[in-house]
Amino acid sequence: MPFRSFLLLATLAALWGGSFAFMRYAVPALGPVPLAFARVSLAAVVLLAIALARVPARDIRARWRDLLVIGTLNSALPFSLFCFAEQYVTASTAAILNATSPFFGAAAAAIWLAEPLSTNKLGGMFVGFAGVVVLVGGHLDSLSRPVVLAIAACLVASLCYGLGGVYVKRRMQGVSSMALACGSQLAAAIVLAPALPFTVVPGPITPLVAANVVALALGSTAVAYLIYFKLIADIGPSRALTVTFLIPLFGVAWGVIFLGEAVTPEMAGGGALIVAGTALALRAHPTRSAADPSICSRNSR
Repeated sequence: MPFRSFLLLATLAALWGGSFAFMRYAVPALGPVPLAFARVSLAAVVLLAIALARVPARDIRARWRDLLVIGTLNSALPFSLFCFAEQYVTASTAAILNATSPFFGAAAAAIWLAEPLSTNKLGGMFVGFAGVVVLVGGHLDSLSRPVVLAIAACLVASLCYGLGGVYVKRRMQGVSSMALACGSQLAAAIVLAPALPFTVVPGPITPLVAANVVALALGSTAVAYLIYFKLIADIGPSRALTVTFLIPLFGVAWGVIFLGEAVTPEMAGGGALIVAGTALALRAHPTRSAADPSICSRNSR
């Protein structure tokens, strides 16, 4: 891998891993749905400005129904669920649980696309599930109802990513990645907007909270998409997908450095098992086509 591509890969992992710290810091002031809406709407504005110069608007309008589904599965629901969860669990825990999305994607593909569950996939799912059990075991001393709901929300969010990737693969073949990125964020904003009148913004929205929201929307969403698409073009989707292994590492690192979170033995052990399971499951597809849009979708953090 060229050194420049390696730097881009590390930057992408840092941005996507950082999203969990940004959410953890900002969600007490904004609440889950308003924070998710701010993230997708700001990202949509930036991506739309770029996409209009590259993608005909009719390409987005023609697939608006599919984009609503993708925006819901890949952004509106998982972003809101992670924001909810991080009111009760650490950014590090959320980042580690996020790495389970390839397992759900493999299961969904087996059911919906009739893709066989290979030995690698089944083994990876088993190892990853063991990692979740170890990670949850570290919360047994504080396993209140909100913590249980938060862990469940992280897993449902990861399930959404897996389902979204399969939907893209089934329905969006031939659609450009830029149209997918822009259209899905715009659709997510449309999906979340009706819920805003029924939510409460706790406040206060300090300059530091606002800075975290901007970093989340522009850095961890808009810029991250652009870097990811560049990597797919330069090194192919299989190598670009290795970012999946780095996201939990950066997510934990940012939580420790900027939020003062502690790394417990259960987090380290559970995280290692989940990452190992992901690596094993992804070995089943060493050579995917660079045009496979499910790759683009599956890492929409």
